[in-house]
Amino acid sequence: MPTVTIRPAVESDCAVILRFVRELAEFEREAHSVKASEEDFRRDGWGEHPVFEALIAELDGVPAGFALTFLTYSTWEGRPGLFVEDLYVTPEARTHGVGRKLLSAVARRAVERGYRRVDLNVLDWNPARGFYDRVGFRQMKEWLPYRLTGDGLTALAEENP
Repeated sequence: MPTVTIRPAVESDCAVILRFVRELAEFEREAHSVKASEEDFRRDGWGEHPVFEALIAELDGVPAGFALTFLTYSTWEGRPGLFVEDLYVTPEARTHGVGRKLLSAVARRAVERGYRRVDLNVLDWNPARGFYDRVGFRQMKEWLPYRLTGDGLTALAEENP
């Protein structure tokens, strides 16, 4: 049976993280949308003001997936939480418990730090929804995600300076 290990990502993992991001984007039918570079990850994960953390999963010593998280804050709880921006496991590693071990490590990190929740988004057509249900995540049907980006973001930012 293959050995799964989870470890904190280090700066030299930026190329692996970018590869996983591209593979995930391809799976999500959005390969053309990836604009990130290794330098972006280096700056934002290991620069002066890191804004994310990542975990790398290895299957028999070979990178097989990752989870990238960033800090959130609940005003109702008065405590931080973690948002899983990306969780990706390579297709060949998906039957070895890699995803569950990654999420377990994210949950452990949250609990050890006194955080109150872990959030993530999943596409409505993604077959991984069943996996997230089995792990214990619950879909929040009453909350709808909204996003401001591109021209809309710029236009709003320029209002009433």
